[in-house]
Amino acid sequence: MAISIFMPSVSLPQQFLYSINPQKFSSISVIRKNQSFLRCASSDSAPPPTRQEMSLSVGMYLIPHPNKVEKGGEDAFFVSSDDGEVIVVADGVSGWAEKNVDPALFSRELVANVSSLVGNVEVNDDPRILIKGAHAATSSIGSATVIVSVFKNGILKIGSVGDCGLRVIRKGQMIFSTFPLEHYFDCPYQLSSESVTQTYLDAIVSTVNLQVGDTIVMGSDGLFDNIFDQEIVSVVTTNDDVSNAAKALADLARNHSVDTKFDSPFSLEARARGFDVPWWKKVFGMKFTGGKLDDITVIVGKVKTT
Repeated sequence: MAISIFMPSVSLPQQFLYSINPQKFSSISVIRKNQSFLRCASSDSAPPPTRQEMSLSVGMYLIPHPNKVEKGGEDAFFVSSDDGEVIVVADGVSGWAEKNVDPALFSRELVANVSSLVGNVEVNDDPRILIKGAHAATSSIGSATVIVSVFKNGILKIGSVGDCGLRVIRKGQMIFSTFPLEHYFDCPYQLSSESVTQTYLDAIVSTVNLQVGDTIVMGSDGLFDNIFDQEIVSVVTTNDDVSNAAKALADLARNHSVDTKFDSPFSLEARARGFDVPWWKKVFGMKFTGGKLDDITVIVGKVKTT
């Protein structure tokens, strides 16, 4: 069963979720009231044009790692419904389990702390400041990668530490993509409880002007390690409903993750970094292939007129 926590400190409804079982969450619609353009003009000039009001429909789907279904996996995410729409995805670093620390605790608290900062005037719609405040308030032991997006007045601001990702698709073409930050292969940048760690200053910050009809796809590395960008575009363009699109992407990523013969983005990157089968297997034409088993979080949002 999915768990929803509603934050009473924020006036409008929000969703803070992680899943015990693969779960489809109902889509939400968020109305954006964009500012008018102001200019000086003579008294007989026509009224200044106004920008279109927009709404963002969001669909969400999460599939935990097969070995972590009972506790709901180690990903966490949050979607707000206020005027400065905020989405955050965090992925708990699984290596902490070797120290008898539940990796989910840090990612969930980090996401909850982001949610508590939504609407804070000091944040000023800055994803880096959201990351800063949430990290400072997180007391759990552990670490997590994280990506935060803020959508307001047609502008999407993105802050990312690690290998969670975001794509923007417009008219069947991918027009924007984040890229992972890592120390070395399969060791991403991460926010941590340790004194030596990445901070909000290490976040890559980007800004994208969105248009009506644009689609954003946001998720943990369990999505992007197992699905190529062209597959994301294909799924999004053939599924008008955002909830169906999120489920289709998650299901496809899950299928690829358990397919040992699929040459996934993860296996391609591994071979490029020197991780491959032994030389004697190469003699027989063999190579390292397969997807990567992981928690898979997918959030799909589509910009529409109201």
